[in-house]
Amino acid sequence: MHARSVTIMATPDLIDAGVAFVRDEVMQTMMGIDGWIGLSLLVDRTSGRCITTSAWQDQDSMRAGGEQLRSLRRRGAELMGGGEPQVEEWEIAVLHRDHTSQQGACVRATWVRMDPQQVDRGVDIFKSSALPSIEGYDGFCSASLLVNRESGRAVVSVTFDSHDAMERNREQGQQVREQTVREMNAEIVEVGEFELTLAHLRVPELV
Repeated sequence: MHARSVTIMATPDLIDAGVAFVRDEVMQTMMGIDGWIGLSLLVDRTSGRCITTSAWQDQDSMRAGGEQLRSLRRRGAELMGGGEPQVEEWEIAVLHRDHTSQQGACVRATWVRMDPQQVDRGVDIFKSSALPSIEGYDGFCSASLLVNRESGRAVVSVTFDSHDAMERNREQGQQVREQTVREMNAEIVEVGEFELTLAHLRVPELV
């Protein structure tokens, strides 16, 4: 399975309009494309950073309706007062869900970079080393690992039941993160924390 993430740096007071656009127009359009299996929207209201991620059964379905989806991305960026959307494509390597997220859920996302030749090894290390620790976090909801085999980029997203739960696990999360990237021989590019504003996902368990 594959995923496409679209990042827009929005004007903070236009974020709610952008959320409504993604929910009412973008998601409705994607529902009409064969192979679509879900969508999430992460929001950082302080910085204005908004990340919409769509999940697809395969690469062909992800790239279907290309012009229509590009038009929606442009409209969304204009509506939210953002610049050119940043688009990335991924393979969904791991998805583990303890339970479905509810209103108020938050996500900590960690972007890393590794040798493209070592992506499979990195996925195995995440499954065997990091994921068992992440499952033990208080308020843990779900975790995913997306990878780009060409660039060696990857992103780990851990969903918590609430902002308080995410805060309670911040120090533990840092320890697990640093240990995991050492084992992977990878580099942390960025860590961000977000509200999970929309979560309409039908991606099956991938562990």
